[in-house]
Amino acid sequence: QVQVEESGGGLVQAGGSLRLSCAASEMFFDMDEMAWYRQAPGKQRELVASITRIGVTKYSDSVKGRFTISRDSAKNAVSLQMNNLRPEDTAVYYCKAFAVQTMEDYWGQGTQVTVSS
Repeated sequence: QVQVEESGGGLVQAGGSLRLSCAASEMFFDMDEMAWYRQAPGKQRELVASITRIGVTKYSDSVKGRFTISRDSAKNAVSLQMNNLRPEDTAVYYCKAFAVQTMEDYWGQGTQVTVSS
């Protein structure tokens, strides 16, 4: 069973930075797309950024130019560098990994990011 674990959330003032990390436990699976989603209270979960095995990235318009996604494919790990954070970035951030062998998505439990004004 693949386990996905996030780390790095916390409380930061507006304009500050945080770095989120995520790793999928099953080293024998090849993770194709890995992505970060977020869900704010009362809102639907939304895609923040994604990256494929070959490094093709995609960002939501609201984070372009502020967030950077990167991955270590050999370790099935992905990171999200978040700069110039805004109060509207406050949410629970979830990591998702798509495994080629099972053709399934695996989700982490989420990590809270809170940006104070």
